[in-house]
Amino acid sequence: MSFQPSPLRLIRGLRFRLTLSYAIFFTLAAAGLGAVFRHTLENILEARTREALVQEWAALKGYLHIDQRRINRSGPIWFYDREDPDESFIVARLQRIYLLADAEGRVIERSSMYRSIGIDSPEQIREVIRGEMPVWRIRDDPDGTPFLIRAGVIFDDKRTAPYYVAIGRSLAPNRDVVAHFTRNYVFLAPLVIAAGCLLGWFLAGRALRPVKDVAGAAQRISGSNLSLRIPARGAGDELDYLITTFNRMIERLETSFQQVRQFSADVSHELRTPITAIRGQLEVALFTARSEEQYREAIENAMQDVERLSQIVRALLLLSQAESGQLALQLSEQDLAELVREVVDQFQIPAEEAGVSLLAELPAACPARVDRIQIERLVSNLLSNAVKFTAPGGQVRVTLAPAGAWLRLAVEDTGCGIEAEHLPHIFDRLYRAPSASPDAAKGFGLGLSFVAWIVKAHGGTIEVDSVPGKGSRFQVTLPVAADDRPVERLVPARAGAARSASQ
Repeated sequence: MSFQPSPLRLIRGLRFRLTLSYAIFFTLAAAGLGAVFRHTLENILEARTREALVQEWAALKGYLHIDQRRINRSGPIWFYDREDPDESFIVARLQRIYLLADAEGRVIERSSMYRSIGIDSPEQIREVIRGEMPVWRIRDDPDGTPFLIRAGVIFDDKRTAPYYVAIGRSLAPNRDVVAHFTRNYVFLAPLVIAAGCLLGWFLAGRALRPVKDVAGAAQRISGSNLSLRIPARGAGDELDYLITTFNRMIERLETSFQQVRQFSADVSHELRTPITAIRGQLEVALFTARSEEQYREAIENAMQDVERLSQIVRALLLLSQAESGQLALQLSEQDLAELVREVVDQFQIPAEEAGVSLLAELPAACPARVDRIQIERLVSNLLSNAVKFTAPGGQVRVTLAPAGAWLRLAVEDTGCGIEAEHLPHIFDRLYRAPSASPDAAKGFGLGLSFVAWIVKAHGGTIEVDSVPGKGSRFQVTLPVAADDRPVERLVPARAGAARSASQ
């Protein structure tokens, strides 16, 4: 199914959601930063206004002189050089928003602008004089313009009588600056957010491109096209990890498909051979046999092929049950030394026919709680492989030794050995390592899969050491008392020369 973008799919897409997240983040960040900047700007401007009023207060104390004897008749005296424009300007600024009152709260002198913002009440004046500390207030005129007022106490020339003085400055310029900043910020912030969204859309698309490549590759993959791989980006990030994991999954699928195809070919060949032989023998007997002996011989040969066919079907069914978890262990107390000895005795005749010396080093007794049938199958499979791949004149040695709560069973041969590149796969289902031995093509590669499952089901481990041309050594370590637990499904593992079947 091809990917056809649509508005609904676009909205539901990860790229859109990432971009929307960017937009929400940028919007909240811009709003938060704007509020912080605006508040900071207001504080800075107000602090500067306060500083200016403090300086003007210091100047006022130098220009304003109060004579207690004549204050009620002519008011205070402003000492400054009227010919000096700078001093004239300073005094004019001081008198622009200005109030002078005595200790009783009576207003002695005030500016018209101060009157517009409201004359201080006698109680407020007396409270400031009693406190002798400067007081800051913000007042609005009838037009709503705010003014910052600094009120405090000064003394007459003889420093005997306190007087209340208040000066102020308009905060309208500060408000205009803040309003100008707000307008500019509100105008520029959407542009920045839009640019951030476009950048986020681009970056999200670029970041998700490997994901689309993975999805596209997954759509193109089929049973006949498992060689497809996605090249890594080399960034070492999560997407590279995803690509690597995906490629490894495809590699495992390719290996599994190859094994299944090989299995299908092997099954077809192995089933076709006995069926063809049976059919041929019966046809020959039907058309050419004339005596009872000829019919009997044909039937006996057909029965041998039928038995071989039954063994193949039983092996496949048993492995399928084991891998699906349907085959449960039947644990009981067994003498493992006696059990192994019986299996070794069964293989003495096949070993002699193959010209192989079969030796066993077993203790007098080795009690263990195991499934007898499965352990017999485990030992039989290991011995069968050892005898099969050992040339005439070679030797197969079986050893069993208890080790505390564990026991160790080893099967060692002097056969053809296993190449290093095949060791990680020998326990995989249906895997058969190439060999120069003429018997290498026999079987389905199921024996070691059974061995691995049996070891894992008993909670043990199996390790393999092999040198091509010198032989192989399989060592199984099992607990003396296995647990009554459900048998886990066998999952073929990739390993090196030493492999733990319980991991």
